[in-house]
Amino acid sequence: MTTFTVGQIIHHRRYDYRGVVVKVDPQCQADDEWYFCNRTQPNRGQPWYHVLVDGGRETYVAQDSLEPDTADGPVVHPLVSRLFPTFFEGRYYTQNLN
Repeated sequence: MTTFTVGQIIHHRRYDYRGVVVKVDPQCQADDEWYFCNRTQPNRGQPWYHVLVDGGRETYVAQDSLEPDTADGPVVHPLVSRLFPTFFEGRYYTQNLN
């Protein structure tokens, strides 16, 4: 199973959106109320990702719902430039590449 990293651009398999990973949790950290409101309730024991979605939303998503993104372009979100000063070769970095 693929493990995604901070700065990697992902694609959601079911909901067809792109985003950038900003944080990784080794397992779901959401409370039961949030989890049981989730439409699909993926396995809580897998890695979960905090993602800035292209177009401006934020989401929390299970690893098995994601795949690497194949588009080359950046993610458009107001927080991207604050968190990632560098976009290079299809991914974001938390520091400048000098």
